[in-house]
Amino acid sequence: MEDMRVAAAFRAVRIRRGLRQSDVAERAGVHRSTVSRVERGHFGSLSLDAVRRIAAALDVRVELLPRWRGSDLDRLLNSAHSALHESVARFFAGLIGWDILPEVSFSIYGERGVIDILAWHAASRSLLVIELKTAIVDVQDLVGMFGRKMRLAARVARERGWEPLTVSGWVMVAGSRTNRRRVAEHATMLRSAFGTDRKTLRGWLLRPAGSVSGLTFWTHAHPGHASRASGTVRRVRRSASDWSERGSRTKVPLGGPPAMK
Repeated sequence: MEDMRVAAAFRAVRIRRGLRQSDVAERAGVHRSTVSRVERGHFGSLSLDAVRRIAAALDVRVELLPRWRGSDLDRLLNSAHSALHESVARFFAGLIGWDILPEVSFSIYGERGVIDILAWHAASRSLLVIELKTAIVDVQDLVGMFGRKMRLAARVARERGWEPLTVSGWVMVAGSRTNRRRVAEHATMLRSAFGTDRKTLRGWLLRPAGSVSGLTFWTHAHPGHASRASGTVRRVRRSASDWSERGSRTKVPLGGPPAMK
């Protein structure tokens, strides 16, 4: 973050909107001196939460841009995403009737993007849009972006010869401590967006019917460990029998989906 550039931007927007520092402070729920420190680029003594609240009061979006050893950070992040992708692919390889396509790009009426995994269950004509997140930065952006992919997914599928009757969504989040904290902080909004509970999602994967939308933590390094996000985060362990359906040869591998309740 370029401190002085950010400071100048906050001040310029405030003046352009005809607001005093005290007005911004009242809207953000902070002291006026905090707004003053932001506009002078004195970020060292401020919390990130305070800066974001002031930015929200001004309708300014602040993005952090981490850098580490030149291009090494990009390689590190791509490696983490690839590991998560591989783990999920192995999970679906153990499910009967599911086919997956990785990294499905689309461009529809000027809306462009990439669906991390598009899964298709031909017998039920169920389409599943899967989003893989190694890090949660902006929860609102996650919900909005995923909603856009869900809206366009049926057309994307038809371009590949699939005619879905239903479209479902699944967000898989790497099970880091930071991600768990971010999900817990926004549990109410995420439950509203991804409300399918774990038991329903588990059964749906075995026999897809209707639409579901869930979010799970996915610890791809140790897929036998998973967590449920619902206000507080709790670690759970599942045996193979827990993820199988009685009387069926279909088994969902360990690391199966604990959705939000």
